Amino acid sequence: MHMTRVPNEVARLAGALRGVVGQLHRRLRQVDNAGVLTPSQSAVLSRLHRDGPATQAQLAAAEHVRQQSMAATLAVLDELGYLDRTRDPRDGRRTVISLSELGSKTVRGVHQHREEWLATSLAGFTAEERETVARALPLLERLAQNQNPA
Repeated sequence: MHMTRVPNEVARLAGALRGVVGQLHRRLRQVDNAGVLTPSQSAVLSRLHRDGPATQAQLAAAEHVRQQSMAATLAVLDELGYLDRTRDPRDGRRTVISLSELGSKTVRGVHQHREEWLATSLAGFTAEERETVARALPLLERLAQNQNPA
């Protein structure tokens, strides 16, 4: 892979941004479900909520884990009542996994809890600080959607 040479200040900004985004991501995960779900279990629930039904193999590939690891994660989520399993109409040998009503409700609750935490935190900012965050959002979105290979 060929990486374009970037000025030092841009490299420093990239490092600082990665650090802050990682810190915010970890903080939001701590807010989740009071530690009831592991990060991998939360990730699978979020993926099913965002992307819809999938097979175990598709989920394992998407989450970059072995099938055995995904099977263990799914078994726990199944036991908690968060999943529905149905036969694939195109291939009866495959099982399609989706969120149960309880699973969907749980994901919505986690998202609401995260947004409440963020809103409470942002309420402590000045109006000018909140405006700065709001102005940065389109840029952060553009950064998140950048398809340039690393």
